Amino acid sequence: MTIEQLVETAKRDGASDIHLICGLPPKYRRDGEVRSMSEEPMTAEDCFAVARRLSGPEYERFERTGELDSADTFSGSRCRIHLFMQQGVPSLALRILREEIPVLEKLDLPPAVAPLTDLHKGIVLVTGETGSGKSTTLAALLDSINHRYYRHIVTLEDPVEYVYKPDKCAINQREVGKDTASFASGLRASLREDPDVILIGEMRDRETIETAITAAETGHLVFGTLHTGSASDAVDRIVQVFPEGAQTQIRLQLSMTLQAVLTQQLVPKKDGGRVLAAELMIVTDAIRNLIRSGNTPQIANAVATSASIGGMTMDQALIRLVRSGRITRDTALHYAHDAEYVKKNAI
Repeated sequence: MTIEQLVETAKRDGASDIHLICGLPPKYRRDGEVRSMSEEPMTAEDCFAVARRLSGPEYERFERTGELDSADTFSGSRCRIHLFMQQGVPSLALRILREEIPVLEKLDLPPAVAPLTDLHKGIVLVTGETGSGKSTTLAALLDSINHRYYRHIVTLEDPVEYVYKPDKCAINQREVGKDTASFASGLRASLREDPDVILIGEMRDRETIETAITAAETGHLVFGTLHTGSASDAVDRIVQVFPEGAQTQIRLQLSMTLQAVLTQQLVPKKDGGRVLAAELMIVTDAIRNLIRSGNTPQIANAVATSASIGGMTMDQALIRLVRSGRITRDTALHYAHDAEYVKKNAI
C-alpha cells in the first residue's frame, strides 16, 4: 500500500499512528494497541522507497544522521513524520493529526482550562507522555486566542504540526531545523519579533527554560510542554535542569511566572476507545509558596483542595470518570498516582 492508502486505512479504523518496519507488516496504533494492517511484510526495498519519498531533498541528511523529523499532508490529514535507521534499514513512525484544529470546549478538558486563554502573561505548561494529546490541546488553546483577540502569536515547533488559519491574530510558525537552529535560538529571536503569545514545542534544556521564564517576566504569555506525569513533577523537572547553586533563584522566578500546569493521559474507556483524564493545577498564592520553598511534594494536596477555582488532581479526574461510567474501577486503579485513595473513592 502507498502512504496515502495507509493513512486512509488508519483514519477509517480510528488509528493514531502508523509504523513501518522491515520484515513486519505495516502496523498502526488503535486504542493504544499496535496491530497489523495487512499480512504482507515490508521489505528493505519498500522501506528505502518510503524513506526517499518522505524525506525528499532531505534524504542525504537522513542518510548522514540516521533520523529525520518532518510533517506533510496525506489523504487530507496533516501527519507528523519521524524516519529513523534501525539495523541499516529505514523505519517510519507516522502520527496522524486531526484534520481540523478542535474547538477547545470539545476536548473533554476541565472547565477551568478555557480561561487560561484570557491570560496576558506567564507560563502555561501542558504535560504528559508521548501520544497523550498535548499538541492537540495546545493547538486548541492557541486557536481560541486566534479567534478572540488581536495578538501576534509565534510558535516554535519540531516539526510544525497543526497549521493555523489566522483570524484576528497575526501568526508565525517556525520549524526547528528549517526556520531556526534550535528551540533556544528561536525563542531568543522571538523576543525581538514583537510577540504577545509564544508556543514552545518542547522545553528541553536550560537555555530554553531560562529564556521562557524571561519572556514570561517581560509580559509575554508562554505555552510549553514537558514529558511529566503531574504538576509537581513538572516543577521539579524545570528546577533540576539547573545547577544546585541556581535552583533557589529559578524556584523564585518560576513561582512568580507559572500560571497553570495541565497534565494529560489517555485511558481505555469501558465501551472501547480512549478518554482523556486531565489534572489541572491553577497556581495560587499557596502553591507559589510551595514552589519557592521547594516543598513540591505538598503541591498535590494543594491542587486537591483547589476545586473552587477549577483545580483537579489526576486521581480526582479518574474517580470522576469511574463515577460517570466511562471507565472501569480497575482502569482507574491502574492509572492512579495514589491507588489507595482511588480505591476508597471510585465507587
